[in-house]
Amino acid sequence: MSRAPRSEIRLTSVLIYSLLLNSGASLMWPLTTVYMHDTLHESLTVAGTVLFIMSCFMVLGNYLGGRLFDRWSPYQTAIISISIALIAVIWLIFAHGWPMFAILLFVYGLGEGSSLTLLNAYAAKVQSKSTRQVFNSVYIGVNLGVVIGTTAVGYLMKYGVAVVFTVAAFFYIILLLMTILEFNVKFPPVQAHLHAAGDHEVDMGTTPSPQPRLIWLICGMVFFVYLSYTLWESVMPVHMGDLHISFEKYSLIWPINGLLIVIGQPIVNRIGLHFRMVPQIAFGVTVFAATFFMLIWARDYYWFVIIMVVLTLGEMNGLPAIPAWIDSLADARSKGQYQGMFNIFMSLGRAVGPLFGGLMVEWFDYSILFAVAGSSILLALGAVLFANRRTTT
Repeated sequence: MSRAPRSEIRLTSVLIYSLLLNSGASLMWPLTTVYMHDTLHESLTVAGTVLFIMSCFMVLGNYLGGRLFDRWSPYQTAIISISIALIAVIWLIFAHGWPMFAILLFVYGLGEGSSLTLLNAYAAKVQSKSTRQVFNSVYIGVNLGVVIGTTAVGYLMKYGVAVVFTVAAFFYIILLLMTILEFNVKFPPVQAHLHAAGDHEVDMGTTPSPQPRLIWLICGMVFFVYLSYTLWESVMPVHMGDLHISFEKYSLIWPINGLLIVIGQPIVNRIGLHFRMVPQIAFGVTVFAATFFMLIWARDYYWFVIIMVVLTLGEMNGLPAIPAWIDSLADARSKGQYQGMFNIFMSLGRAVGPLFGGLMVEWFDYSILFAVAGSSILLALGAVLFANRRTTT
């Protein structure tokens, strides 16, 4: 007996989806490089290449997920996307040698990328809350999932990689069941799709919709933000090691980041309701960019901790609201496509970041790398604000 479609997606369902999806993903990504290098005895160059190709498959998944959400069936697309990721993870439990490990990661990246886009597209359809509140709440779920996954993988890895994949598969099985039961939604016609009263009026002023050119510029800024963010995951452990700071101390920085977001994001959300969306994003992204200039002079471990705290402050103010801003600028019939574009540029930044960081350190040094990272974000932000000012004027 088929389940009748719901009339509206529930915010709670979107939050749990976000938590489960990111818990499963965070079990996967921290072990990839270490496992390939230490167990499969592949070079770091090969490991980096595999991660880059996996990111490209995630970009393809981002695109396909957004297109299918708009032009086919959001519900069936969600089920297929989660199923692809689940099949790859289950297969990895039994086949994690070389090169099957890399091939299955590519398949996993395709399903995961599509699922991430669908998360944002479904979130944009929540009508009981403003888009800004919805995406801020989803961001909490994302980071809580990251805290759960990254904390668990350190404990589980000592029992073997198959155990890690088994636990990850458990998360995706629950996610698939939840998708089947909760995400069969019959969305209202686009003319009737309205968010909470006054959402765009409060946040965006008189900005008309759609604004594809401004969306492209915002996505370009997202690319540079996440390219720079991945430097903390790629070159930073090496840089801190050169400063005689242990890897154990470096690894403690990420729980600080995640817990600050989980605890502080609701406070930032409440305060942010008294401010317009664009100035808050500009403030957050500026603070985020400034931390890379601070890294030029950081030499002591506690300075790195302070910089991460400041970066998290900027992240909480600037990053969660960007999908909501894009949603407010998108044509009602293309919201899934533009959420897919956001995820594409985010995935591209994550893919290019480690390679860019390695080349910059090899050709120049860490100081120039951090200066270029911070400057690129500020320049992209300036272009976005200039275009937004012309649009609103």
